[in-house]
Amino acid sequence: MSDIVLKTEGLTKYYGGVHALENANFMLRKGEHVAIMGDNGAGKSTFVRQITAVEQRTSGKVSFYGNEVNFKTPLEAREAGIETVFQNLALADDLDVPSNLFLGRERFLFKLGPFSILDSKSMRASTRDALVKTGVKIPNLSNSIRRMSGGQRQCVAIARTATFASKLIIMDEPTAALGVAETAQVENIIRNIKANGEPLILISHNMRQVFDLVDRIVVFRRGRIVANLKKTETSGEEVVQYITGAKQAEENILAA
Repeated sequence: MSDIVLKTEGLTKYYGGVHALENANFMLRKGEHVAIMGDNGAGKSTFVRQITAVEQRTSGKVSFYGNEVNFKTPLEAREAGIETVFQNLALADDLDVPSNLFLGRERFLFKLGPFSILDSKSMRASTRDALVKTGVKIPNLSNSIRRMSGGQRQCVAIARTATFASKLIIMDEPTAALGVAETAQVENIIRNIKANGEPLILISHNMRQVFDLVDRIVVFRRGRIVANLKKTETSGEEVVQYITGAKQAEENILAA
């Protein structure tokens, strides 16, 4: 049985005459953590949006656990086992932690239209389990998201992702707006995800973070993949050279 989780072949996205993503060949294996790096506008987030069906690709193929997929909506991607933490977090500010973790996946004691009753006890217990699993510390689960710090909010979003991701986790700049202590907490969650053997794609500008957390680094530049580097066989200086264009892409890169 193949150990390939995700594979893209010739993945391309045009916005009118703008080539935001072109011929992206990428591969992720079971248990592997891969960083996607590149300057602003390099195509990193565009790449993720095609995989998760936030947008529909112009051309190319996406395979997930050996099967070619054509997700029409982010919900289809999520139901297939792909969970994503986007930069905007997609949390409901006025709801508490369990309600956010189970948003769209609510459990019911019984379901009868407007007379349905939520199984709040079960969702709260599962939330506690999820926070323990990911190492997230939230003192009061009843607090609304609005009353939490940026780091706590980010951790709730990541805990939700890690709880329900059965096959793949994607994080888009999860610590970009966080302080040192909050960043450390998020990075510990990522380490726990690694320890659990769950594959992850991390988009990050933080070179120290990337070298601390991942197995492999894929560099995007001007909508193309220009480097596929094992962490143990490269350096921050080389990665920067690919990001800036000082070092040119090799031909026929397949991120494997």
